[in-house]
Amino acid sequence: MTAPAWIPRKRRGAEFFLTVLAVVIGIAAYAAVGLGAEGRIPADTYKLGLGLIVVAVATHLIVRRVAPYADPVLVPLVIALNGLGLAMIYRLDIGRQQIDPTRQAFANGQLVWTAIGIMAFAGILILVRDHRRLQSLTYTFGAAAIALLILPLLPHIGRSINGARIWINLGPFSFQPGEAAKVCLAIFFAGYLVVKRDALALAGRRVMGVDLPRGRDLGPILAGWLISIGILIFQNDLGSSLLFFGLFVVMLYVATERAGWLLVGAVLFAVGAYLSYLAIPHVQVRVDAWLNPFADPDRNGQIINGLFGLAHGGVLGQGLGQGSPQLTPFSFSDFIGASMGEELGLTGLMAILVIYGLIVERGLRIALTCRDAFGKLLAAGLAFSFALQVFVVIGGVTRLIPLTGLTTPFMAQGGSSIVMNWAIIGLLLRISDQTRRPAPEISTFDRDEETQVVKHA
Repeated sequence: MTAPAWIPRKRRGAEFFLTVLAVVIGIAAYAAVGLGAEGRIPADTYKLGLGLIVVAVATHLIVRRVAPYADPVLVPLVIALNGLGLAMIYRLDIGRQQIDPTRQAFANGQLVWTAIGIMAFAGILILVRDHRRLQSLTYTFGAAAIALLILPLLPHIGRSINGARIWINLGPFSFQPGEAAKVCLAIFFAGYLVVKRDALALAGRRVMGVDLPRGRDLGPILAGWLISIGILIFQNDLGSSLLFFGLFVVMLYVATERAGWLLVGAVLFAVGAYLSYLAIPHVQVRVDAWLNPFADPDRNGQIINGLFGLAHGGVLGQGLGQGSPQLTPFSFSDFIGASMGEELGLTGLMAILVIYGLIVERGLRIALTCRDAFGKLLAAGLAFSFALQVFVVIGGVTRLIPLTGLTTPFMAQGGSSIVMNWAIIGLLLRISDQTRRPAPEISTFDRDEETQVVKHA
């Protein structure tokens, strides 16, 4: 008698419990903002609470129905970040309207965009029943990524904000195509590298213990480098340029397991950064503000106010609703990390970074356990892009690196970022479900014993 095959647990009960905890965190943060800023629990707390409950129940039911074996931790982590972001945006709305009552409130709009993000998440899980089918559309996604990156350069629809031309107008709405291009590029890179990895893995010269790639194989990474430089020159988008090139280099390393590609990528990045600093005024302004923000307080008030806010927060923070994060320009978008640091302190900001770290860890775990090369590369690429984006944003806010203009995933105000990051979570869950799902059973007939034997494929 053979031992029964091991069947993975679905863990949807654990996901439900963690989701309830995430919703409680979001509602408690919202109530704490009202108590701290106005001395009372906001009258519309029920609205946010109901909205978060609807979001949580919808995501849980969708995953339970169409991806029952998916990772049980990702969705609760994302909902916790979403709830904290909504609470902080509401807090900033209160502060900004105390200064100027005519200023636009963003919290309700952010809740609407979160709902749209859930629709994108559901669409990914329902339409993409097998992530491996995306590999057949490798070059379609590559062409779509290029088209999305070109859109902001077109007249009439493209527009510049803070010196970066990365937005397009769609009627009364604006959208950042680079967020969608990030996902398309990850799919394209994964499909391309699965096919080409054997040739790219061949070693060339050995320098200081590192096998460098052959000169004839440098074409793809040079093309990626030139595209990134083009984004920087024509769009003044330092963040997307760094994100796309870093994504390609890391996926190239994961596909080939050759550290030489990391060395080549680092050299190309250093050369590109230096040439960009010499030739592009926008980059010079960002670097000068990073090196010495107090040399021009009028121009660099955003960085200075953010640093003062982090210092004011200290270790334990001022408390939700009791700081002054609204004094920092773009505290609801680019500098929402500084706003969190001021009111939650270093402790709260580190807790948020741990949540981001757990999302990246779950993504890399999915990549490690995935059985097919395409899914492995795609999951690793999506997880790394998430990690790099958080590092670049928080690094800019804390003056570890120059500001780049990227948004903090799931927390910063912005519709395109929320929607596309929910789409990324949908892809990771689809890969996870495919990986953890038990293999289909194959029935065979043993003629000698005239019994039916069931085996797992």
